[in-house]
Amino acid sequence: METHMEKPGTVIKLYDQNTGAWKIVRKDKGPQKSLEIIENALRKLGLSKNEIKIYIHLARTGERKASEISEALSLHRTETYRILRDLEKRGLVSSVFEKPLKFIATPFEKALEILIETRKLKIQLLEKKKKTLVDLWGALPKQRLKVERKEVFQILEGEEQISLKASEILENTEKEVIVFASDDDLARLYHSGFLDKLERVAKKRLKVRLLTNYSPKSCFFIEKTKLTNVKYSVVGVDELPCFIVSDGEQLLLLIRNNGGKRRIAALWTNYSAFLKTLSVLFNELWEHESPLNMPEIPITKP
Repeated sequence: METHMEKPGTVIKLYDQNTGAWKIVRKDKGPQKSLEIIENALRKLGLSKNEIKIYIHLARTGERKASEISEALSLHRTETYRILRDLEKRGLVSSVFEKPLKFIATPFEKALEILIETRKLKIQLLEKKKKTLVDLWGALPKQRLKVERKEVFQILEGEEQISLKASEILENTEKEVIVFASDDDLARLYHSGFLDKLERVAKKRLKVRLLTNYSPKSCFFIEKTKLTNVKYSVVGVDELPCFIVSDGEQLLLLIRNNGGKRRIAALWTNYSAFLKTLSVLFNELWEHESPLNMPEIPITKP
């Protein structure tokens, strides 16, 4: 049987955040998916929804008058002019010295470099200001405050915020951290760098326990991180939310929609009753589920 091989230039490799896997997509069949990924990246680099729409339209269609862009994207002409000027100030759009006035987009690769460098500069400036701001805060007159523990909660949205909070929890762990996650959640935790940090915490002689479902995907990620204190659940882990508990004092509970396949937010809390409930659930499953040395599953890259 003859095997059809795609030419290297006709396919692209895309990462699917919902499944935690890489997919090979033909360029002529995946333009919409490619645009979605590009739009998400530009949004994370600081562009608004309409700024992205105008830049992409201009970059794909060539030089255009503001009125043509406004009509093509169903945007008010005044807003279109304002966005074009804002993009021009950021180096993403240029004006053509002709009558009527037209605009052209900075080539995509160059525009990406500009946005990334701008983000880096902002971070560097904030880092330089950090010490000054902390010193100013410390110099303020101290008020006598009664220190008491409050049970609070915090809703986090977006992958970046959730990842930062998870890392903060690990950094503050002194004794034990427990993680309950499906294989899909493991994939997301791995690609966010959390599992690597979990491995480093385990090497500090802190107690780390991980409970997940038994599948080729979960075996693959456990093998990649070389975690040892792991057990596999034989119950429907996908039906339960992923959660992380640190020292019995902090909880990060992932909130998902779309049938549990997509994570969009997380709840952080130190609410003791909630912490005890999930800790008891974890310990019950830990004591009654299967240990790490289950029959071997062939490990293939997900």
